[in-house]
This record gives sequence, C-alpha cells and structure tokens, in this order.
Amino acid sequence: QVQLVQSGGGLVQPGGSLRLSCVASGFTLNDYGIGWFRQAPGKEREGVSCISSNDGSTYYADSVKGRFTISRDNSEKVVYLQMNSLKPEDTAVYYCATDFASEDCTNWTILMNFWGQGTQVTVSS
Repeated sequence: QVQLVQSGGGLVQPGGSLRLSCVASGFTLNDYGIGWFRQAPGKEREGVSCISSNDGSTYYADSVKGRFTISRDNSEKVVYLQMNSLKPEDTAVYYCATDFASEDCTNWTILMNFWGQGTQVTVSS
C-alpha cells in the first residue's frame, strides 16, 4: 500500500522544540521532493517547507525561516521537520506530501497532492 506515514508532534510550550518524521511505504521516497504543510483551525492549508531529492535544496515559508529545518536521510528513507522556537501560532495539523512526479520543489505548494495522515502540533503554556 502506497502511503506516507508520519510520526512526532504533540504538545509543547512556547519556545520549545519538536521533530516530525515522514516515511514512505510502498514507494521510494528518495525519488521525490517532499513538502511539509500545515492547517490551523479555520485556516487554509499552507506550505511550510520543501526539500528536493536531487540536490537537497530547501524552501521555507517566511513564517518559519530560521526556526524550522527540513532534512532528509536517504539511507533511512525519511524526511524530518525540526521545529525550534515554537510559537502558539504554529499550532496546526502538519502533513507531509509529495506529487509523485518531481525530484525538486517546483510549484510544490500547488502540485503536491498525496498526503500523510497528519499529526497535531499544539504550542501552548
């Protein structure tokens, strides 16, 4: 069965850190660009970060630059999203995604349409 399986997330205080993981089942994750998205209650889903598979290029939304780091371990076939200095406004359900077409992140926020199951991140004191 083809799927993206996420882990990580949870409840953290403001200023804290969390790491999300995304593993592929049924296909080779290393062949594709992988993005992370999030959706907060009452808001549209937004692209957070993307990493290409060919050259490791990374992209970040302005709201997370300097705080979040996306990485991939091709030997372990996993993509991570390290989230530091978390803020209450980072609270959302986070999803990893791919488009099964591109090695890079070209138009990633538009084209990625195959999603992981989602994981809740709550930043609150």
